[in-house]
Amino acid sequence: MASHLPGTCCYQGIQHEGVPTGTIEKVGDFEVYITRPKKEAKYGVLLVTDILGHKFNNAQLIADDFASNGYLTFMPDLFYGDPIPLNKPDKFDMQKWLKGDYNSAHTAHLPSIIDPIIDLCLNEMRTRYGIEVKNEQKIGGVGYCFGAKYVVRHLNPEQGKLDAGYTAHPAFVDQNELEAIKGPLAIAAAEKDTIFSKEKRQQTEYILGKLGHPTQVNLYYGVEHGFAIRGDPRKREIQYAKESAFFLALQWFEEHLKGR
Repeated sequence: MASHLPGTCCYQGIQHEGVPTGTIEKVGDFEVYITRPKKEAKYGVLLVTDILGHKFNNAQLIADDFASNGYLTFMPDLFYGDPIPLNKPDKFDMQKWLKGDYNSAHTAHLPSIIDPIIDLCLNEMRTRYGIEVKNEQKIGGVGYCFGAKYVVRHLNPEQGKLDAGYTAHPAFVDQNELEAIKGPLAIAAAEKDTIFSKEKRQQTEYILGKLGHPTQVNLYYGVEHGFAIRGDPRKREIQYAKESAFFLALQWFEEHLKGR
């Protein structure tokens, strides 16, 4: 494993204030939060959420921030209406949720279900919205916690998938998935993180070093797992880390999507 199994820290945190500006639309049989820049977009961001899903206010605000920086941003419902609510009681069983035991359709939240969602979003962005490979227009993947797994799984420019990846406090990532990436990857890591621990961070750095793709791992001291999307903005050190981690994503894509 390149990260430990998930825990309660994956759905605990603070809801942020703000009014999202995007829209929820249907792509295939699932919803997508779509937010557009003011000018025609030449580059896109596929934001792969944590387990709180595409309707979580914090995630929508971050998607809007990417759009305001010029990126057509897609954020799909990975869970077919079965996300985990913020601050769910501790008795909640994550493994049962992953297997789909808590929803009436028993839809699992595993790669066999989620990979096709990612693929369809990428296809939609490239065909309907014109982020075309042939025009050297590129799409970056952003993954928070749970979403990091799918940024890593789809980081393959040669196959017309994600051209560059950024993750914050990653979870659920298997070692073989990390070893298979084919493009640049940046990671915003929390010092106090039992999921992406010091041991797992060092293991990840070793693997990335062997692969030879452009990579960057920034460590934010004094903050916990979830800081980049669910951290308390009233605490200065957490808000600073959140903003800094977002700027890391912008700088990473400026270099590895736009090539400037």
